[in-house]
Amino acid sequence: MYHISNIFMKFFLFSLFGYIAEMIMCIIVDRKITNRGFLCGPIIPIYGVGSIFLILLLDRYKNDPLVVFVFGIIITTIIEYITSYLLEKIFHNRWWDYTQNRFNVNGRICLLNSSLFGIGALAIIYLANPIFNEFLMQMNTKALMITSAIIFIIFVMDIIYSVIVAYNLRNQIIMFSELKNEKLARIPGMLEQLLKRRIYKIKKYPKRLLNAFPYLQKSNEKEFAIIKKLEDNKKKQKRRKK
Repeated sequence: MYHISNIFMKFFLFSLFGYIAEMIMCIIVDRKITNRGFLCGPIIPIYGVGSIFLILLLDRYKNDPLVVFVFGIIITTIIEYITSYLLEKIFHNRWWDYTQNRFNVNGRICLLNSSLFGIGALAIIYLANPIFNEFLMQMNTKALMITSAIIFIIFVMDIIYSVIVAYNLRNQIIMFSELKNEKLARIPGMLEQLLKRRIYKIKKYPKRLLNAFPYLQKSNEKEFAIIKKLEDNKKKQKRRKK
């Protein structure tokens, strides 16, 4: 149980530091604070997953930095590609796209990011992991297990909520994509009736998700234009009733 708690706490810490790194990058590039995670909490799990894989697979080779760098690139790139593919299949949308970057594969991964991941692998194996090991070793065993259990419960609740939000957004995009179908628009009054019928079925979704993944909105501009129109109509109807 201690070993599992130790691994989970490392996962959490790496996810937290990944979130902080993304925030700093947004401040530098976009000059604004943006929650770059899929979850509501201040963690980005893909960083935690990638870091744990790197530690389990490459810590034994830490005497050879070149091996850590090269295989760090390979491992993290595979994880990013699989994550992109699964998110697209599950939520019916691509959450990021590197098509504009040189040397990309299907827009899911690119050479620039993979190279940065390789540098990150070196930082994880030679810097972060030893520090986290020292920090966790100083924690009381019982305290470590209780802390990891509490964080795990919050983490699971966050996943459930965030997946529901993402699915709601996914279903809205699919629904409005069908509504703007050219053939449907040709039927007199049909599109307008369907739009009105769905106004009260719209559930709000946090704009945070679109801020975190701007490509999601960019690739569905027409759908989001319809959603905004319906939200405005919904507000107008509520004002009239008052």
